[in-house]
Amino acid sequence: MKIIRHVLFWSTVVLMLTLFYGPSYGSIFESFYFVCLLLPVVLATAYFFNYILVDLYLFKGRYWKFGLYTLYLLIISLNLEMLVVTVAFIVLAEYDYANMNPITADVSVLTITMYLVVLGLSFVRLFRFYRQNQSSISHFQKEIEKSSQETIVVKENRKNRPLVIDEIAYIESLSDYITIHLAGEKVMTKEKISKMESKLPNHFVRIHRSFLVNQRLIESFNKEQVMVLGQSLPISRTYKKQVMSVLE
Repeated sequence: MKIIRHVLFWSTVVLMLTLFYGPSYGSIFESFYFVCLLLPVVLATAYFFNYILVDLYLFKGRYWKFGLYTLYLLIISLNLEMLVVTVAFIVLAEYDYANMNPITADVSVLTITMYLVVLGLSFVRLFRFYRQNQSSISHFQKEIEKSSQETIVVKENRKNRPLVIDEIAYIESLSDYITIHLAGEKVMTKEKISKMESKLPNHFVRIHRSFLVNQRLIESFNKEQVMVLGQSLPISRTYKKQVMSVLE
């Protein structure tokens, strides 16, 4: 998906630049040709700025180096732009300055255009970071809410019954039903174990597709099983890595 997003972004950039330079060239084909010449410089500048300078220096508070290397990048990109202009002068203008497109020959316009694209990529990255952070914050808030709740309500024999969460030792799945094991008592209710897992705080650990265990009430464990309420419950291969990372 990441590659597709990048391809769509740069396809849009090529289209917009082609349309931007098209009227001055009087030919969409020549405009597209020039954009293709300029594109490697824009690509290199955009990715170096956004994925190296920003990540390694700006985000880490190394502002002096960020400013210095950005200045170096500007100088290098300007020289590369001049190389593109020279190629355009040879190929498109056929060594005749009178045939040279005035916008193409204007380095300031090329520089502004290039850095608008660079900042455009920066905006897209910042928007994605914002969306990811909002999603993480929302998930964190839900986890806090689940951790702060003391009881959970389940249906037993068509009646609502509140259960103290910290008294739940483990939950066993029986197809469309689950059995909630408490100390000295079992409660059966029609519920999917995956749905119950989403309602409980994160100290409830899925060790098997059929078992969800309260980490705080585990008596002992190894890589194959956990002991809860004197019962040995298996750890499946699917969940072993996740369980070990939590319990150890």
